[in-house]
Amino acid sequence: MLHHRNRIFNQQPAMADKPNLLEIESFDRTKLKKTETREKNPLPTKEAIEQERKRESSP
Repeated sequence: MLHHRNRIFNQQPAMADKPNLLEIESFDRTKLKKTETREKNPLPTKEAIEQERKRESSP
């Protein structure tokens, strides 16, 4: 509630962390583009780790 010159206004503050439910209900998933997910920095395989260990241990 806001007090302004002895008047009380019932205004709810806009909360950024609360979604607008009307927007969620009207969201159309069919308009989304298909994407292919790829990792930018994939982890090395077990074989690659073993090869690296062999190279480091050999003179």
